[in-house]
Amino acid sequence: MKLFPLHIVPNDTKIDFMRHRHPVLALMLVLLVASVAIIGLKGFNYALEFTGGTMVRTHFAHPVDVEQVRARLSAAGLHNAQVQTVGGGSDVMVRLQPDAEHNNAADAAQKIADQVLAAVNTPENPATVQPGEFVGPQVGRDLAMNGVYATLFMLVGFLVYIAARFEFKFAMVASITAFFDLILTIAYMSLVGREFDLTVLAGLLSVMGFAINDIIVVFDRVRENFRSLRVEPLEVLNRSINQTLSRTVITAVMFFLSALALYLYGGSSMQGLAETHMIGAVIVVVSSVIVAVPMLTIGPFKVSKQDLMPKAKDHAELARRP
Repeated sequence: MKLFPLHIVPNDTKIDFMRHRHPVLALMLVLLVASVAIIGLKGFNYALEFTGGTMVRTHFAHPVDVEQVRARLSAAGLHNAQVQTVGGGSDVMVRLQPDAEHNNAADAAQKIADQVLAAVNTPENPATVQPGEFVGPQVGRDLAMNGVYATLFMLVGFLVYIAARFEFKFAMVASITAFFDLILTIAYMSLVGREFDLTVLAGLLSVMGFAINDIIVVFDRVRENFRSLRVEPLEVLNRSINQTLSRTVITAVMFFLSALALYLYGGSSMQGLAETHMIGAVIVVVSSVIVAVPMLTIGPFKVSKQDLMPKAKDHAELARRP
C-alpha cells in the first residue's frame, strides 16, 4: 500500500509467519510475565484524580503560558503541579498532589490556594484564585475502580460480540490478545514513570478498541480464506496475515502519526494520552500479526475448516452418528 510517494508494505508479501510461531509465542509469554512483574514491583505514578489533592482555578488578567505557570509553581516549592487551560487562555486549573501537612486540616484547600496565588501573581499579569477544592482519596479509589470496571466491561463486550459475529475460539483469542496489548502498554507507563491520570486511562481503553478492531479485520480474512481456499490451515493463516498486513500497518501508522501530532502540539496535559496511543499502536500492530493469528493453531484455540463452515460441521456430526 502506498502512502503518498512512499511504499510502506507491498500488497503481495509472502512472509512465513507461522514457521516460528511457537518460539515467538513463548517469547510473548515471557514478555507478558515480565510486564506483570514490572507493574507489581514498580507500581504507578498516580495523578491527583486517583490519589486525592487540591484543585485551584486561577484567572489571569491576560492570557498566560501554562509552562510559565508550572515553572513559577515549581520555583515556589509546589512541585509536580498539573496545569491546564480552562476555557480561554486566561484561566488555568492547577492540580496539586496531597500534602501530608495539610491533608487533615480544615483549611487545607484555602492555604494551598493562597500559596498558588503568591507563586503565580505578577504585576504584569495579576491573578485571582477561587477557593481551592479538596479531592479526598476516596474519590480517587472510586475512579480507579471505575477504570477497572470499564476495562472489564470492554473485554466482556468484545468477547460476546466476536463470539456472536465469528466463533467462540476467535472471541477468546481476540480478548486474550487485547488484554496482552493492554498489559504491555500499562507496563511501559509504569516503567518510564509516566503520570497515570484520566487521560492515560482513556488512552488505554482506546488502545484496546484499536486492538480489537485490527484483530477482527484479520480474523474476518481468516474465516473467508478457510471457506474458499483448499490448502493446509497453516497456509490459510499465513495468507490471511499477508493479505491484511498492508492494511494493518497503514492503519497503525495513521494512528501513530495522529498521536504524535497530539504529543507535539497538544500541550503537557495531553501527552499522557498521546504517548499511550503511540506505544499502543506499535504493540497492537505487532501482536495482531505474531500473537493473535498464531494462537489459532494451539490447544483449545485451534481453528479448522469445520469450525467455520456450519454445513460441513453438521455433516460431520451426522456421519459420526450410528
